[in-house]
Amino acid sequence: MFFFSNKISIRESGLLEGLCDYHCHLLPGVDDGVQEMEETLQLLQTWESVGVKDVWLTPHIMEDMPNKPERLRERFSLLQQQYTGSVHLHLAAEHMMDGLFPSRFAEKALLPIGADQSHLLVETSYYIPPINMEGMLRSIKQSGITPLLAHPERYEYMGEKDYKYYKDRQILFQLNLPSLIGAYGPAAQRKAEWLLDQNMYSCCGTDMHSLRHAEYFLNSKISKKTLQKVKELAGKMAL
Repeated sequence: MFFFSNKISIRESGLLEGLCDYHCHLLPGVDDGVQEMEETLQLLQTWESVGVKDVWLTPHIMEDMPNKPERLRERFSLLQQQYTGSVHLHLAAEHMMDGLFPSRFAEKALLPIGADQSHLLVETSYYIPPINMEGMLRSIKQSGITPLLAHPERYEYMGEKDYKYYKDRQILFQLNLPSLIGAYGPAAQRKAEWLLDQNMYSCCGTDMHSLRHAEYFLNSKISKKTLQKVKELAGKMAL
């Protein structure tokens, strides 16, 4: 008797073929992601091998990592000079909605994401919502920019009612693909699968921080049922 697995490795699945990765930490030496240019170049070569088409580099801008857009642009320019492969590189940032966010927003010290830079990738603490989260999201929207909430499945304080509440207010959600292979634990995986089933995600990303994490991700297995849903999401997403 033959047994057919209902799972397949990410590397073999074709999931990343033609993908636009909307969230990663590959810009070297600026946050808790990749530190050395050589590792970034190796990781981009790995992404080439599995067919990734576009990558948005989204380093942190937050109190603990007070990056300035000017410095990030300089680092990005250096990477562009070093990288000669086929992946199209773009620069944005992952903005923490912390105590300094209102002043950064007022000063326009931001790096929006998307083809026309009309979206802003934002995040919160994993455990509690920020003070005046509603006000910050409202300010972003009133400026004509659409908030894109990074990896909502990872926020322990959020449940189904919260996700529906924010979706009803035109807050977009970005899926971390490693959530679907249990990289952040079973609770985040269950939430990610539910949000995917509810068609609540607008785009996805790898949130990749290192070559080691990339290899772990590529060698991990995903259910074929979930794989099909992610491919459908990837096929229609565009910011």
